[in-house]
Amino acid sequence: MTTDHFEPWQLRAAFARSLSDMYGREVPAYTTLLEVSHDVNADVVRARGADAERLGSIDRVTAERHGAIRVGTPAELQQVARIFGAMGMHPVGFYDLRDASSSSVPVISTAFRPTDRAELARNPFRVFTSMLVPSDRRFFSADLQARLDTFLTRRSLFGPELLALADRAEADGGLSAADAAEFLRLATAAFELGREPVDQAWYRELEAVSAVAADIGGVPSTHINHLTPRVLDIDDLYARMEARGITMIDAIQGPPLWEGPDVLLRQTSFRALAEPRTFRTPDGEVVQDSLRVRFGEVEARGIALTREGRARYDAAVVEGATPDVWRRTFPDTEAGLARQGLGYFTYEVGDDGTVTREPIVYEDFLPRSAAGIFQSNLTEEGSKDASQAGEERDADWMAGAVGRELFDPFDLYAAQVAASRDRAAKRLGVDPHHLENPSTPQGAQA
Repeated sequence: MTTDHFEPWQLRAAFARSLSDMYGREVPAYTTLLEVSHDVNADVVRARGADAERLGSIDRVTAERHGAIRVGTPAELQQVARIFGAMGMHPVGFYDLRDASSSSVPVISTAFRPTDRAELARNPFRVFTSMLVPSDRRFFSADLQARLDTFLTRRSLFGPELLALADRAEADGGLSAADAAEFLRLATAAFELGREPVDQAWYRELEAVSAVAADIGGVPSTHINHLTPRVLDIDDLYARMEARGITMIDAIQGPPLWEGPDVLLRQTSFRALAEPRTFRTPDGEVVQDSLRVRFGEVEARGIALTREGRARYDAAVVEGATPDVWRRTFPDTEAGLARQGLGYFTYEVGDDGTVTREPIVYEDFLPRSAAGIFQSNLTEEGSKDASQAGEERDADWMAGAVGRELFDPFDLYAAQVAASRDRAAKRLGVDPHHLENPSTPQGAQA
């Protein structure tokens, strides 16, 4: 470290790098994923030029990561929020994965990320954070819930020194170099794969319900489940990974490949690898076995869709989200997305008074895609009693659980649009609604 004071965004960038280094050591195939992503991105930039950076500079895309973690209780979620809050990351969105796939995934989720446009440009690191719902009777009996609650209450995922440093960073707007180094060391260690022996009988009992539940509530610690680079051509990456002999999941999740603009998020991953883990058997013997809980995900990000655009996306997914369905659902140009109010765009004024329209990159997640990634990496479907009533959970409940404001992603994107309109209109001396069309001279009507 070379500066005397580390601001939240600098802590965020350094933490993303530290996690990436740690994960590469623990999951070597992740390093291969980074290498292939880098090669694909370089080839896309050479082939497409400036157009390749339409949704972010190559420097941002190269540095970009999202992580995924899982916790068991609101108390653990609140502690995670303190750690991420130190790095300028806030809870955004509510995702319910319990009904998003056919397999047993008894979690609800939010994502911690920067919310300010300038902060996103500095480093857009985000962490998809899932929390178990032990009270949902479709998955857990009353007896199992009681024992699970007891187990989760007794464990401690994050030490007091880490939490104290996090609180100081959030209150003071950063940390000294020495404190920043210690914060990053402790925070990275908190998400390493645990070495303590796992109670074999307890883990297997939870695994029969859900492998995700076992990964959360069957172990005494938490860990990064995947760390995700961003790639500019996910179809090319998928083919290159397979050519290297790395087994990928069966499909790319999200919108299909088509000739129109990329929207929202496309994701895929290599399959979870068998990793050695120490277990303690019921008779007290310590044995070696393996678990498949961590995998390597990769993503391609597109244009953020408005509420109407998202409604069309959801309907297209129900139809099957094939290229033909997509052509019937969305216009094949950015101008069409803007004209029909389906996508979010900012408006910038050049030195010559020309207004240009710039797409806003989608910074968030899709529950069906996330559940699809989870499901594709499970060895067993688990069990789910559909005759039982599900436990009600929504964004308001999640806000209470996390103990912080839960930002609505649509509101964040709309605020970016409104701010850009106001700036451009003020500079040109026109009504903001005259900025609909790009590349229009000063004062021209839309």
